[in-house]
Amino acid sequence: MSDTTYLDWPFFEERHRALARELDAWAAQHVAGHHGSDVDAECRSLVRSLGAAGWLRHAVGGGHGAQPVIDTRAICLIRETLARHNGLADFAFAMQGLGSGAISLQGTQAQKDSYLPRVARGEAIAAFALSEPEAGSDVAAMQCNAHVEGDHAILDGEKTWISNGGIADFYVVFCRTGEAPGARGISAFIVDAGTPGFEIAERIDVIAPHPLAKLRFTHCRVPLTQRIGEAGEGFKVAMRTLDVFRTSVAAAALGFARRAMDEALHRATTRRMFNQALADFQLTQAKLAQMATTIDSAALLVYRAAWQRDGGRNVTKEAAMAKLTATEGAQQVIDAAVQMFGGQGVVSGEMVERLYREIRSLRIYEGASEVQQLIIARELLKEAR
Repeated sequence: MSDTTYLDWPFFEERHRALARELDAWAAQHVAGHHGSDVDAECRSLVRSLGAAGWLRHAVGGGHGAQPVIDTRAICLIRETLARHNGLADFAFAMQGLGSGAISLQGTQAQKDSYLPRVARGEAIAAFALSEPEAGSDVAAMQCNAHVEGDHAILDGEKTWISNGGIADFYVVFCRTGEAPGARGISAFIVDAGTPGFEIAERIDVIAPHPLAKLRFTHCRVPLTQRIGEAGEGFKVAMRTLDVFRTSVAAAALGFARRAMDEALHRATTRRMFNQALADFQLTQAKLAQMATTIDSAALLVYRAAWQRDGGRNVTKEAAMAKLTATEGAQQVIDAAVQMFGGQGVVSGEMVERLYREIRSLRIYEGASEVQQLIIARELLKEAR
C-alpha cells in the first residue's frame, strides 16, 4: 500500500481525503489488473465504469450532473490514484476531462447541456484535437483551417496524436480561421463522430497502448453553433483547458512513481542475494531514499499548483514546474525500480515493465519537458521585468 500521509498536508480539505480513500477502495476492486487485449473495448468499458460510479463528474465542469466548477485537487487525486492502479483507467478519466474541458470552460449553455451530462455519465467519449503533423508544441504553426459559408464552418486539414481517436463520440477541433496572424487566428469547433467529411485517417500504435489516431477533414461542414467561444479565441480556449489539466498530468506521473516505489520496496525486502535481503545493501537503501525524496518533492509541487489554482490564482509557472518535476522524476523512480528487479523487470507484463512504458509519453504530451522549461523561464522573466 502506498504512503498516504501526504493527504494530511494542508493543501487538502476533508472532502479530498475522503475522495482519495473511497476511490482507492473502488479502484482496487474494479480496475486493478484490468489489461485486456482489445484496448478500444477496454477503454470504452472503463469510461462506462467510471461514469456509472460517479467519478467522471469530477472531470467535467458546468453542472448538469457534473461539478459546478472544476476542482483541480480532486482531479489530481483521482488521476494519481487511478494511475497507481491502472494506467488505462487514468487515461480514460483524463481524456473525458480534457476532451470536454473547452466546453466546460467556455461553451454555450446549449453546448454544455448537449455534451457534458453524457460525458459525466460515461455515455459519450470525448477527444481534444489540437496537434498536427507539423504543429505540436508550436501551436501557431497550425495548418488545419476553417472558413465560413453561411451558417456553417468548412473544415479542411489533418490532426494527429489524438487520444481517443477512433472511439470518441465527439472531438473538440482547433482550426486556423484567420482573424489575426499566428495563435490569434484560431477557433475551436465541436465535431461529432460521423460528420460527413470527417474520417479517421490512421490508427497509431504506441508503446503504452491506448486509442490514438490521425484525423482528416475534407470539406467537413460544421454548424457555427458548434464553435466554442468567439472566432479567433481558440488558442485561448486551448490554453485555458491545458492549464487545468497540465497539473493533473503531473499527478498521474506521481501515481506511476508511487506504484513503482511500492513494487521496489516489496522486491527489496523479499528478494535474497548473497545470504541477505536486497534491502540490506547500502546501495539499495541509497536508491530507495532517492526515490522517496523524488516522489515527495514532486508531490509538493503538484498539490501546491492544484491548491493555488483552486484558490483562483494563475498557475502557469507552478503547473509547468509540477509537470516537469513529476514526469522527469517518475521516469527516474520507475527506471530505478526496473533496475532493482533485474531481468524480471523487463519481462513483458511485469508491473514495473508496464510502468516503464506508461511513463515515457507523459514527458511529451500536453507540453514536452523542454517546453515546460521555456514556460517557467518566460514567467520568471515576465515577473523580473
